[in-house]
Amino acid sequence: MKSLAGCGVVDRPGYKSLITYLLRLRIATRQFSWTGVPKNVRMIQIRLQSSRWRVCLFLFLAGWISLRAFGQCAGIATTPEAAADCAAHTIARDQSANIDSGHPYTLAELVDIAERNNPRTRIEWERAKQRAEALGIEKSAYYPVLAGLAAFGDQRAIVPFPKPLAPQGYVMVELPIIQPEVTLQYLIFDFGKREGRVDEAAAQKLAAGANFIAANQQVAFRTAVAYYGLLTAQERLDAAKETLKTAQTTQDAAEDRMNNGRATMPDVLNARAETAQSLFDLEAADGDEKIARVALTEAVGADPSPDILIDGEKNAPLPQVLNLSIESLIDRAMADRPDLKAVAADIRAADGAIREAKAAYRPQVGLTASAAQTTIWPTADVGKFGNASEPTWSVALGVEWRLWDGGARKNALAIAQSKRRQAKDEMTELRDKATREVWTAYIGFRTAVKKEQAATALLDSANASYSSSLDAYQYGVKNLVDVLTAEKQLAQARLSSVSARSELFVEAVNLEFVTGNLLRNQPPATTAQHMDGQK
Repeated sequence: MKSLAGCGVVDRPGYKSLITYLLRLRIATRQFSWTGVPKNVRMIQIRLQSSRWRVCLFLFLAGWISLRAFGQCAGIATTPEAAADCAAHTIARDQSANIDSGHPYTLAELVDIAERNNPRTRIEWERAKQRAEALGIEKSAYYPVLAGLAAFGDQRAIVPFPKPLAPQGYVMVELPIIQPEVTLQYLIFDFGKREGRVDEAAAQKLAAGANFIAANQQVAFRTAVAYYGLLTAQERLDAAKETLKTAQTTQDAAEDRMNNGRATMPDVLNARAETAQSLFDLEAADGDEKIARVALTEAVGADPSPDILIDGEKNAPLPQVLNLSIESLIDRAMADRPDLKAVAADIRAADGAIREAKAAYRPQVGLTASAAQTTIWPTADVGKFGNASEPTWSVALGVEWRLWDGGARKNALAIAQSKRRQAKDEMTELRDKATREVWTAYIGFRTAVKKEQAATALLDSANASYSSSLDAYQYGVKNLVDVLTAEKQLAQARLSSVSARSELFVEAVNLEFVTGNLLRNQPPATTAQHMDGQK
């Protein structure tokens, strides 16, 4: 499982070969001997090689930047902080994976493809990006707000005026105005209300980063399960083919004995029935194998299709040894599981919301200011006014204290406190769930090791039993019923061996998943052991 632990970053052969080519080209350019080459030819050759180097370097950098931009932080985000920061500065890639139907994929390659293309990771990536942007919005409250305004207007109004001075007892005044203006609003002090909002948004950002890591681990785990599901289906198909050969061997033996007068037609019919049953099982196994291919392509984020090949790694050593005790596994889960980190961040967010709600009971101090260039040229039907174009300004330092709001602040504080209690209860529930899952995975792995050993012994015994039964039947010592019984036991033993091997790999991956160590660089919980006993 070492390869799986680091499969967030997978070597890309295309770019590795390009790097090698660039280095060789550069070295060749430097080390080439120009003795005897005309000067003009040398200048052309140098320009060609230099241009070739620059073009290749540009293509490499463009490809590398695109990978970094569209990588969705899958390979470098191992902590909630790193995941959230990466999501804030990275562009998502909205497309499905392209599967090469002629390339046999390893598990590490499939996990890397799934991390970058599965819709679930993109959904959590977008949520993490939204939380990062929301934190920026809350931090902006610490800065003043500047706004530019421009007013162009004209007003005609009736102004009452004494009759001795105005014949009609009023004056008609028209006031055109042009006023460009700059305003400033600055919240100076609010007793921690902004701080509470920023802390809440920062905690929500960390929670989104943790959820992004959890989504990547879930996608990787589902991909591993689908991979081993396909591997199991392929091995079941191979076992079905071997079982069909065994059934045909038994049928040939029965027909041979009947031709020699030492068997009856019922014996031959029973053998033919077993052959037909084996052929039926083969067709069923073939269909299951194709369905498993479709499930794997869906798991990696590609269009569901049976057109995918995998590298079965049939000679890969089986995980056999646990490196950590159950106590150490539980401690690792409590420290590393991203879902626990997300709930811990939710508790911090609730604390920030409580501080914000409490600060609403206190006043806030703010500064408002404006500066404008006011231009007017009023006119009236009686008398004459002068025109003006002068700078105008205003400054005010204000204190706002909400005295009564019908219980809005009280209810907001009660909601924030309730959310904190809810998050703490969720943490308790999730810790119990994590402990149960670790125990289950621990027991499941130990059981899978024993089952694989028992299945190996069972297969050896079933092979020997069938061979001896068939030999004894051919010599007339045993009847066909004994051979068919041994044949069924052998078929069952083959299926048990296939299931036990895949189950052992899945349980090893599950142990890393439930402890939060999947896609991380910490030492794995299990160690593979070769057939010769070496680790």
